[in-house]
Amino acid sequence: MAGRVDLDGNTIKPITICMIGAGGFIGSHLCEKLMSETPHKVLAVDVSNDKIKHLLEPATLAWADRMEFHRINIKNDSRLEGLIKMADLTINLAAICTPADYNTRPLDTIYSNFIDALPVVKYCSENGKRLIHFSTCEIYGKTIGAFLPKDSPLRQDPAYYVLKEDTSPCIFGPIEKQRWSYACAKQLIERLIYAEGAENGLEFTIVRPFNWIGPRMDFIPGIDGPSEGVPRVLACFSNNLLRREPLKLVDGGESQRTFIYIKDAIEAVLLMIENPARANGHIFNVGNPNNEVTVRQLAEMMTKVYSKVSGESSLETPTIDVSSKEFYGEGYDDSDKRIPDMTIINKQLAWNPKTSLWDLLESTLTYQHRTYAEAIKQAMSKSTAN
Repeated sequence: MAGRVDLDGNTIKPITICMIGAGGFIGSHLCEKLMSETPHKVLAVDVSNDKIKHLLEPATLAWADRMEFHRINIKNDSRLEGLIKMADLTINLAAICTPADYNTRPLDTIYSNFIDALPVVKYCSENGKRLIHFSTCEIYGKTIGAFLPKDSPLRQDPAYYVLKEDTSPCIFGPIEKQRWSYACAKQLIERLIYAEGAENGLEFTIVRPFNWIGPRMDFIPGIDGPSEGVPRVLACFSNNLLRREPLKLVDGGESQRTFIYIKDAIEAVLLMIENPARANGHIFNVGNPNNEVTVRQLAEMMTKVYSKVSGESSLETPTIDVSSKEFYGEGYDDSDKRIPDMTIINKQLAWNPKTSLWDLLESTLTYQHRTYAEAIKQAMSKSTAN
């Protein structure tokens, strides 16, 4: 850690970071990185610390004096402002961000992603503290290309589907499609943060993640999360593979996505933390445009990777098609493609992702097979016995 320098050759001074949502998927990986590779201190704020317990216990850990856990629900806890005042930088990761919730729990989704984030922005602005706020690639909504005729050659023109932080419009479906409640709430808090920067001098960076994947992401229903509810696509497919069930393709699995390995993405976040002069005032796409697949292709690749990892043969019928109404309920809608333009992050932070889709899936599925396979077998044998 001695003699670490930023991108401009300046010595990196230790700072205190208030990390809201530190106990989640992204927070746990970011805390690991900060503890093992930097001298920074973390005030970890969350309602649960299951995913970061290994960083908090035992008290003899090398970084024990640099990490504190505060069990706080930011909706209604007056201690939050005190922690933000104690820190040099606040990172807000807290959110409801599971697509199945957007149209079944739209009020919770809007409150979680807009109303609950308001005090965080306010405290940072009023106390002159820097903010890194985690948004989403969902704020882009649908691409311009989605509205062109299916056979239009313009659909192949990147100008109509590659998403740029400073020029792409944010196009959402109609109000009755409650799937957009999340994207709209996230977009409004981005606009508020941007306005606080313009009017009150708030130092901010906004992160737009494009499908970050890796160990500890999301939940496996009934094993390390609720029995009810539907996780995001990768955890859904992982759950099916672990249970030897066909993977469900919503509306034929035609939507296109890009996936990035969590460890690559965390490298980008660390650059933002340690290079404020280059990151402040910017919105950054963080994704891997080289790892683009349709959801159907993702299912096929995951089936192959899981066979390699587990040693089990694939099912005769590895996938089945389901309608979005059947899978998500009324009010679902989707974006067609999500491909990030990487120009701004490359220019400001000289960052590029490295890990291929096959490698990130192999790493994630190896972890999931090792962690969950036995628990799922036991759960399935109990339900069969009953």
